[in-house]
Amino acid sequence: MCHVIVTCRSMLWTLLSIVVAFAELIAFMSADWLVGKARSRGGAEPAGPGGSEPYHPTLGIYARCIRNPGMQHFQRDTLCGPYAESFGEIASGFWQATAIFLAVGIFILCMVALVSVFTMCVQSIMKKSIFNVCGLLQGIAGLFLILGLILYPAGWGCQKAIDYCGHYASAYKPGDCSLGWAFYTAIGGTVLTFICAVFSAQAEIATSSDKVQEEIEEGKNLICLL
Repeated sequence: MCHVIVTCRSMLWTLLSIVVAFAELIAFMSADWLVGKARSRGGAEPAGPGGSEPYHPTLGIYARCIRNPGMQHFQRDTLCGPYAESFGEIASGFWQATAIFLAVGIFILCMVALVSVFTMCVQSIMKKSIFNVCGLLQGIAGLFLILGLILYPAGWGCQKAIDYCGHYASAYKPGDCSLGWAFYTAIGGTVLTFICAVFSAQAEIATSSDKVQEEIEEGKNLICLL
């Protein structure tokens, strides 16, 4: 029989696991990793003081947002999408490695987020605590994310990044570019991933406490504890 056990710590861990997975996935898919130098809407040259309103192209691991020449007179005149039609067309070998490490880490996080929903009903499999297993997987995912984030700036010297950030761009030097929200989101998600890994142990303690066992022995199927 399924005993639905809900505690504040286990519920918080579940919510954080889901938030972290979505945050990392959205950051990975975004084109806002690098924000390029301002350009004139009338051309590709940097915008001058007296020129038309400038815009900032953005560049991600495999995607980019640029001005759409065919929609110059519309308010939404940027075109966003992948610049790489295949994995081999990603601008830098470092970014290819980043894509692999982040994809593996995000896949693990998504699996953990899915499993975490069922921990209210099932706390162990083959006598192994799901919380402990998921916490271990989150720690492993965090290591993959760190590797990806460390390698990503090494690709700033590729020609694609130079086109967006100027000739001063090089490995670990963004040149005229600034870091976009997606990069910071990926970093924040990585930190939260390790927090989730630690918090999973607290969730395990809360759901296996003596009070929970007493409630189960009394025959209660829905157990809610603070």
